[in-house]
Amino acid sequence: MRIATVRIHDGSKLAVDVDGDYRRLEFDRDLLSLIQAGVDPQELAVGATVAGELAAPLQPGKIVAIGLNYLDHIRESKLPRPAKPLVFAKFPSSVRAPNDPIVVDGELTAQVDWEVELGVIVGRRMRHVAVGAALDYVFGYTVCNDVSARDVQFSESQWTRGKSFDTFCPLGPVVVTRDEIPDPQRLALGTRVNGEVMQDSSTGEMLFGVAELLAFCSRNFTLEPGDLLLTGTPWGCGYFMDPPRALEIGDLVECEVERIGLLRNAVAAA
Repeated sequence: MRIATVRIHDGSKLAVDVDGDYRRLEFDRDLLSLIQAGVDPQELAVGATVAGELAAPLQPGKIVAIGLNYLDHIRESKLPRPAKPLVFAKFPSSVRAPNDPIVVDGELTAQVDWEVELGVIVGRRMRHVAVGAALDYVFGYTVCNDVSARDVQFSESQWTRGKSFDTFCPLGPVVVTRDEIPDPQRLALGTRVNGEVMQDSSTGEMLFGVAELLAFCSRNFTLEPGDLLLTGTPWGCGYFMDPPRALEIGDLVECEVERIGLLRNAVAAA
């Protein structure tokens, strides 16, 4: 099932993407509430077509992110290969909808970068879950652009601040339920900026797979239903190019993950 959140005149509604036609999912609250309530969306009725722009499919409880988790990205960065997952936080207030602009404040950063990532939505409470059982706790998957202010992230060693500016976490266009992606380690993903391919890789390049990441996190802290795990980005980030590249006002960024969809956002000035 492909679940979207559609903006309507008095708020938003959950919808199911049926060949590009968004049809109302008969649940009166948002996707986070559905997940937290343990409702199986497959058992809900599907209603009439819903017209409107897409909102972010989920407003997560918390965002847990992983750095340096693709072998090709580790090679391009020339940074040491992590012995354990490199975990940091990204504030939920950074979430942005498909097609809404990434807003850059030039007084805060001058080096904004793109990062396509597979996002994993937790479906059940996780604490001390084994690797072999971890995928059973997944609700679904989405596309994320982990937008990053590299000057803040590296020059100031402020990973969380440099990745948590408002609008720096576009999500969407939909959440695809776990049953439609039985193996999250076999997905192509990539990024285009103004039509030019910047990232082109596969989740098979992950150093730590989705199940390993979930299990590792659950051994360190509780993952709650509706939490979002960002699983890292592959090679092709602008910061590591020679010469380095950064997003500019007016650029169009397109992040895509196979079997989920295309996430498109322009860059705008604050």
